[in-house]
Amino acid sequence: MTGAKTRIAVLVSGGGTNLQALVDAQSRGEIPHGEIVLVVSNKAGAYALTRAEKAGIPGVVVEKKKGEQQDFEDRLSAILQEYRVDMIVLAGFLAILSGDFTARWPRRILNIHPSLIPSFCGEGFYGLRVHQAALDYGVKVTGATVHYVNEIPDGGEIIAQKAVDILPGDTPEILQRRVMEQAEWILLPRATELAAKELTERSTQQ
Repeated sequence: MTGAKTRIAVLVSGGGTNLQALVDAQSRGEIPHGEIVLVVSNKAGAYALTRAEKAGIPGVVVEKKKGEQQDFEDRLSAILQEYRVDMIVLAGFLAILSGDFTARWPRRILNIHPSLIPSFCGEGFYGLRVHQAALDYGVKVTGATVHYVNEIPDGGEIIAQKAVDILPGDTPEILQRRVMEQAEWILLPRATELAAKELTERSTQQ
C-alpha cells in the first residue's frame, strides 16, 4: 500500500459497462477506501478506454498474442508496478491469467461473473454463453457473483452474490441486460469497496 486509499487497476476487454459502474460509484463516494488509478485493456479498440479517458483515468493497452502468456503477464506486471497498483478488478476481462500471476496477488484480484457460482461458470463460460446456458437449463433464478481470483477459472472465494429472476420470453441478450442492471452494476462497486477496505485496514495494521 502506498497511501491512504487502495490503488485499483480495472482490467477490461470490451465496452466497459462494469468499469462505468465503478467510475460512477467512485464519483458518488461509494468506494471511499479505493481509487481507480489505471484501466488496462487487452484490446486496442475497446470502448472501455474511451470511458477511462472521459473519467480522467489513465488507460493503456497490453495486447496478448497467442502463445505469449509469460510476455503478456510480464508487460502487465510492469504497468501495474509503474502505477503502484494494490488491487486488480477484472471487469469483463477475457484474457486468462496464469496461476503464477494470480499467486502473486492473493486476495487482491476480483472478478465479476454473470451467474450464481457454482452454476454456469469455469472455462468457456463468459458473456452471452453464460446466459444461454442458464436459459437452456431452465433455471428460474440467475444472477451475478464477485469473487477473488485464483488459479482456477471462477474458482476463488466468493465475496458477494445477487440473484436475478429469469422471466418468460427472455433471450440471452435480454437476460444479460437485466443481470447487469439488477446485479453486476450494484454488486461490483460494493465488493470493490469491501476488498479495498480490507486491504487498507490490513496495511495500517502492519
